Amino acid sequence: MRSAYPRRALASAATLALLGTGAPTATTADDEPDLSRFYHQKIRWSTCPAGAAYEVPMKGLQCGKVTVPLDYAKPGGGTLELALARYRATGKSRGSVLLNFGGPGGPGVSQLAYDGKDFMGLTNGYDVVSFDPRGVGRSSPVSCGEDTDNDSDSEVTGGEIEDNPRAALEQLRRAAQACARHSGPVLRHIGTVNASRDLDVMRQALGDKKLNYLGFSYGTRLGAVYAAQFPKNVGRFVLDGVDTLTESLAEQGLAGAAGQQTALESFLNWCVTDIACPFGPDARTARERVVALVRSLDKDPVPTGYGDRFSGQDLVGAIGQGLYSEQMWPPLERALSALVEDGDARGVMGFGGGGGFGSADATVPVLPRLIPVRESPSPDSDGALVDEVDIPLDNLPSALMAINCADNPDRPTAARITRELPSLRATYERVSPVFGRYRLTEVLTCYGRPKGTDFIRTRVRDLDTPKMLLVGTRGDPATPYRWTTETAERLGSSAVVLDNKGEGHTGYASSKCVQRKVDAFLLYGSLPPDGSSCGAEDD
Repeated sequence: MRSAYPRRALASAATLALLGTGAPTATTADDEPDLSRFYHQKIRWSTCPAGAAYEVPMKGLQCGKVTVPLDYAKPGGGTLELALARYRATGKSRGSVLLNFGGPGGPGVSQLAYDGKDFMGLTNGYDVVSFDPRGVGRSSPVSCGEDTDNDSDSEVTGGEIEDNPRAALEQLRRAAQACARHSGPVLRHIGTVNASRDLDVMRQALGDKKLNYLGFSYGTRLGAVYAAQFPKNVGRFVLDGVDTLTESLAEQGLAGAAGQQTALESFLNWCVTDIACPFGPDARTARERVVALVRSLDKDPVPTGYGDRFSGQDLVGAIGQGLYSEQMWPPLERALSALVEDGDARGVMGFGGGGGFGSADATVPVLPRLIPVRESPSPDSDGALVDEVDIPLDNLPSALMAINCADNPDRPTAARITRELPSLRATYERVSPVFGRYRLTEVLTCYGRPKGTDFIRTRVRDLDTPKMLLVGTRGDPATPYRWTTETAERLGSSAVVLDNKGEGHTGYASSKCVQRKVDAFLLYGSLPPDGSSCGAEDD
């Protein structure tokens, strides 16, 4: 998915790569060894320092950390320190509500710093808390090597895959090995199953008997896995921009291509009504010109100023980020105008360096060019934050692919990929002439990596928990509305669906109606009827 919470730019989902991972240990609460030392800890909070890395005021934001086992099956071994941040409740606190903004690979501490104002309503009763999951941000970040994108031996293009797929797949295998070398032991213990167990340690460390949770996009997958592992600890749960629990990465890529193509056409229908639209006044011609621009840049990329070049597939990733919210359409139009009229890629690169995250949109050209972005500080030994970064520039794409592969048991063979690639390409390009090629690489993302867990597909179903609110947005380009209804049916009687008849990825940020209903449930337990809706006229 994308930020699954889409309103701020953190890092690029357009920089997603085919990265390495190991399968997580899918132990559950019933068979775990002694974890008491982790569950008995208390978080030491301190003021987060203002700094250029945040680029926003830090007033009121506190930072801390929690320690979790590297391997839940062997808690006496190594440990990880996970970074957290919170805004305190304005009055008497009834506990905490934990936020996950999506990804996978999205750092929650930075996102809460950027978008904390959107959640101030929840501070009427809760401490609002977010965190960097294991392998992400300031929580033992994984990496595939910051020079990976400049390594001619590891970069794979769509054309190379089609012309010599076996050689290209061998390059992907070597890239996976590089990820393992650069990431260290955390890579073998990454993934949603382990991140869910981390959530329960956080819950206890925060002093809460039940976990109250608001998850966006990929964060809905994490929430559903937690509910399956710890049903008795589920408090008030909201899942917004609901992820699929059953579809393969290849199926997700196809759904993402279709959703983004629809969103692109909506954008172009809007753009052509403006005299400044760089693609002219006719929507059909505008669609053709976008395809031509992508092909032209793939053939002849433009310099970026960062020592590399901006290709058509880089542009596709950037456009995809700009389509997550209608609020982003005007700056996307201006950025595209600068590219078309002046050959200036800086504006569109800004979209490539930020936007949303999520599993459904977790695809890019095979080994992407990484656009340097300024990252947030990392925790020091006192639980505060130091002001300089030690987060690899490729952490977001590295973590995204590592987590997706850890969650995905599918591993197509080289023979199958070679045999099926032509028909797959035709299918993807038929669904989207712009995003099809870009998304096609998703079918290969986990090639050369250990098989992931089947826990999510087989165990996350028929939950026996308190009612949970699932929000689906009809015009969501990343997590199609049908995933909301399919996941609700899979989770069983615990799921209550709110139908947001709007546009954009997730509903909380874009719909005041959705935000009111979500806040009412989290704060007061007021759950809307199953199948109720929000429309533009409700805002």
